[in-house]
Amino acid sequence: MYNTLTLADQDSRGCNQVLLDAPIQLSQIKENYDPGTDLLPGLLLKRGPGSIVNARKLEKAEAKLKAKQDKKQERDSLKPMGPVVLEEASASQASSKKEARMETSGKNKSYDVRIENFDMSFGERVLLAGADLNLAFGRRYGLVGRNGLGKTTLLKMIASGSLRIPSHISILHVEQEVAGDETPALQSVLECDTTRESLLQEEKELTARINTGRADGTEGARLSEIYAKLEEIEADKAPARASVILAGLGFNAKMQQQTTKEFSGGWRMRLALARALFARPDLLLLDEPTNMLDVRSIIWLENYLQTWQPTILVVSHDRNFLNAVATDIIHLHSQRLDSYRGDFENFMKIKEERLKNQQREFEAQQQYREHIQVFIDRFRYNANRASQVQSKLKLLEKLPELKPVDKESEAVMKFPDGFEKFSPPILQLDEVDFCYDPNCYIFRSLSVSADLESRICVVGENGAGKSTMLKILMGDLAPVQGVRHAHRNLKIAYFSQHHVDQLDLNISATQLLAKKFPGKTEEEYRHQLGSYGVSGELAVRPVASLSGGQKSRVAFAQMTMPCPNFYILDEPTNHLDMETIEALANALNKFRGGVILVSHDERFIRLVCQELWVCENATVKRIEGGFDEYRDILQEQFRKEGFL
Repeated sequence: MYNTLTLADQDSRGCNQVLLDAPIQLSQIKENYDPGTDLLPGLLLKRGPGSIVNARKLEKAEAKLKAKQDKKQERDSLKPMGPVVLEEASASQASSKKEARMETSGKNKSYDVRIENFDMSFGERVLLAGADLNLAFGRRYGLVGRNGLGKTTLLKMIASGSLRIPSHISILHVEQEVAGDETPALQSVLECDTTRESLLQEEKELTARINTGRADGTEGARLSEIYAKLEEIEADKAPARASVILAGLGFNAKMQQQTTKEFSGGWRMRLALARALFARPDLLLLDEPTNMLDVRSIIWLENYLQTWQPTILVVSHDRNFLNAVATDIIHLHSQRLDSYRGDFENFMKIKEERLKNQQREFEAQQQYREHIQVFIDRFRYNANRASQVQSKLKLLEKLPELKPVDKESEAVMKFPDGFEKFSPPILQLDEVDFCYDPNCYIFRSLSVSADLESRICVVGENGAGKSTMLKILMGDLAPVQGVRHAHRNLKIAYFSQHHVDQLDLNISATQLLAKKFPGKTEEEYRHQLGSYGVSGELAVRPVASLSGGQKSRVAFAQMTMPCPNFYILDEPTNHLDMETIEALANALNKFRGGVILVSHDERFIRLVCQELWVCENATVKRIEGGFDEYRDILQEQFRKEGFL
């Protein structure tokens, strides 16, 4: 609504009035009016000769007001969002009357898994649409795809029964660590064989009745049946089999007799894996099994799974592990599942060839469409060519709708340079002894050194002291004997394997950086996160709603914000997808500064590291032959110990 003010020379109170240059839109003044200020935007009156404004004071007042508003906005942005209500995953699939009839009649004896035409979502986000999953019994499937697309969710949907699997197929999903109680580790594994346990319990009860004179005459026959069944399932060999599995996963003879409550979370996860391997379900679901293992245990697991008889579906980012274990690869992308025969390297070759063919077909069809369209446009209004034009139009309609190659966004990681020329030594441990308990030294006479060009990987069994050595190098732990020397200008950044667990889950990634490094603009925080692939709405979502890999990227963005010149990284590849691991390797190779890392990922080690340190026997030794020599040493140990 437009209202024109006509002002007289004088109003009823005799005040001087000013004639406006143009009509004023009152509706706009009302909409733009900010009650927190004394200014009416758009109302620019000509001032009389007695009206004098101090421009400097006005600018000062406006600047003060803006600073006040900015401070309030920053304070509001840092406020915790309260408890995060996480979205839930859901799945639905088309029903098959044929399968339902076979299931109810008990005629379905196949151990193949077929889940057809199913959808899966996480909250409002669609992860899979009209997807098919076919798992042939006895084959080992690697499930791959970018972080956050739904690999872990798919395993959970299968394990929970949200996606229908024939009831006679036993499923085991290694997801949660074993509960800590008084049960010895070996017994905890043996208890997974419920058939054996129930037979042994019944045998014990029947024997007790006979020995106490409470027998009714039927015990002897039943005991004969039990002994026959125990012999059939080779129950006497079970303890040895369980012990071999535990030993392969790093549990020595003493640890196998320890109660489960004595182990840390990582070791309890290993115990959960040992129980699953011992139970031998028809379908074994594994989610990043190598995350909890050292290199020795990974090599043992690769060898063990190669002889696995039932079906495996494993999510893994470890290319070497998938090459050793997988017989098939399932690629989750673009809300669908594509299957490929062969190991991971074969999958990469076939996928690249498929994408090239798809692009070639699309481009050829586009050229053909353009050629036909030129003819149609040329003769559209020519009566003599009307029938030909109609024929061409019908031809266009019948052409299949081909789509261009849907290229996945490139994984991004870029470490800021912190390179300066320092005179050596840069970082050094000289004749260091260290222990938590005076009766048990973790290191004796440890001497190692690194400089700003170092690319060092530390390997060794769990408990050998790898993480402890990193903390001594950083100065977080003081040697009992010996000296730690670090250059005074050295700026070390540390990435802990538990770094992700220590993030504040209730706020967004941008708020996290603002809280840790205040005083910068939101654009600067977003740019920092974008350097690690956390961009767009990911940067403003609660951290709790991000996938494991996305949380790791946030942790990297936080770690690199102060621009360090030396990185110490403890298991940095955990939770990252393969593309991000490659990006991390490239970023570390381009980084102008020193790197020491602990990793179990063979490919990542080969991509980044020039030196290999092995932690064992209370010291650290350098292996000249690198990872190849270390792998050969472990394989020889397995042969001597009878694991292979």
